Amino acid sequence: MQSPTPAPAVRATPRTAPGESDRSLVAQLGDKTAGTSAVALLLARHWQATSEYAVICLATADSSAPMVATAAFHQVLAGRVAGGALRPQLLVAVREMVKAWAAEERIAALLPELRKPTGARGLRAARPGTPERRKLAERAYGALSGASQCLLWHTEVEAEPITVPAGLLGIDEVTASAALDQAREQFRQGCARAHKELAPTAECRHYNRLLDVPIRRGGSLLPDVQRHLMTCRYCRFAAEQLSHFDGGLEVLLAETVLGWAPAAISTRGPAVRPPTPTPAPPAGRWAATAPHRKPG
Repeated sequence: MQSPTPAPAVRATPRTAPGESDRSLVAQLGDKTAGTSAVALLLARHWQATSEYAVICLATADSSAPMVATAAFHQVLAGRVAGGALRPQLLVAVREMVKAWAAEERIAALLPELRKPTGARGLRAARPGTPERRKLAERAYGALSGASQCLLWHTEVEAEPITVPAGLLGIDEVTASAALDQAREQFRQGCARAHKELAPTAECRHYNRLLDVPIRRGGSLLPDVQRHLMTCRYCRFAAEQLSHFDGGLEVLLAETVLGWAPAAISTRGPAVRPPTPTPAPPAGRWAATAPHRKPG
C-alpha cells in the first residue's frame, strides 16, 4: 500500500467520476499500477475529516494530529476492509490510535500533548466500549449494509448534502436519496428488533410494540408502559434511542459509533440543545462530536 502522505490543500468533497466508489478504490490498493491513484483519491475524500477528528481526540492541533490521522489511514486501508462505511472506520481508528499512544510511555515522552487531561489522557480513562444506553443502536447500525451506513453517517452526523455519500458510493443522487429513506427505516426497525431480541425478561418483550408504535407516531405511551419504564432501565434506554428518529438521529449515531456524547451540534447541521450545560466544543466539522466524558 502506498503511504498516505497528507497534503494541506486536499479537499474532502468527492470529485471523482460516478462509479469510483470507496469500495472499488479500496479494492485497487493492492494493484501496483492503480494503487497510488486510489490512495490519493481516498485521501482527497477522507483526509480532512479524519485529521479534524484527530484534533478533537487530542485536544490539540499540534503535529501529533496529522501523525495520528496518517496512522489511522495506514491501519484501515492495510486491512482492506470490504464492508461498512469507510469514514466511520477511519474515525474509530483515530480514537483507538490516540488511546493506544497515550498508554505507551515511550510515545508520550516524545509527544507530551498525549498527557493532556482534556485530550488523549481523558480519552484513555473513558469507559471502553459502547455505552449501555446505545447498545440497540450499535446492533442495528452494525447490521446495515455499508451503503446504508455511509448514507446515514454523511447526511446525519456530518450534515452533508446527498451528493457527498452518492459520490462515495458511486451512485446517482436520485438513487442515493431513495436509499437514504430506506436506510433510516431499516435502522429504526433494527433498533426495535434489537430491543425484542435482547430483552432481559418476557415483560420487556411484551412491551416492545407498545414502545415502538406510539413513539413512531409521536403519541403518548400507555400508563402501564410508563410505569414499566420507571423501573426498567433496559426499556427506558430503548425508548430514548427510538425517540431520536423523530429528531436528533445525528446524536444517536455519533454516540453509538464514536462513543462520545456530542457537546453541541456543528452549525453545519441541525441545532440540538444538549440536556445539560457543557463547555463550548472546538469549531469545525467535529464540533458535533467533541468529547463529553460523562460515563454512559
